[in-house]
Amino acid sequence: MAHTTSFFPTLIHHAPLMREGVNALNRELLEEIEQLRALDRAGQAWSKTGYVGGYTSYGSMDRLHQFSSTFMALEKKIDAHVRRYAKALHWDLRGGRLVMTDCWANVMPKGCAHSFHLHPQSVISGTYYVKTPKGCSGLKFEDPRLSSLMAAPMRGPTAPREMQPFITVPAEAGKVILFESWLRHEVPASTIAQERVSISFNYHLL
Repeated sequence: MAHTTSFFPTLIHHAPLMREGVNALNRELLEEIEQLRALDRAGQAWSKTGYVGGYTSYGSMDRLHQFSSTFMALEKKIDAHVRRYAKALHWDLRGGRLVMTDCWANVMPKGCAHSFHLHPQSVISGTYYVKTPKGCSGLKFEDPRLSSLMAAPMRGPTAPREMQPFITVPAEAGKVILFESWLRHEVPASTIAQERVSISFNYHLL
């Protein structure tokens, strides 16, 4: 009997960070990020060309989990999600450990965008959402096969979500999203006045 089977899935993990206490954690994180933005002259300068209109500590302080107890607490919570994600991917770590190596803050006001990119060298990347006003941009992913489709016809508008060339996962405060670092993604320009605040990170296999 003929049948059609799905192979080579791309897995994206999207879940609440924890069951309780997320609002208190987000208040602490937001306060520290606001203090960081005010004092981080190098980050402000880098953001003028690397994160136009917004602020990111990526070019200045990208290991926040090593300097702040609040970010360390966040790292421990994310670690648990990373372990579950690696299990879902059926990875054989061969005795190695998945370790957060980079962690930086992002503040996106109206008009700020982050174009399509990936995260070379790392194996898992992700974002934790601290503040997500209604209508703020989500995280947009690109089908990793697009460059190989060549003459394939476009998919129709009624194709199921998992068959679309792009999908967008909404940004929701208190939730963490994980994906393999080779997966291209972007944050489209925000159209609202309120600031969207997030924390991005990478994990390496050590």
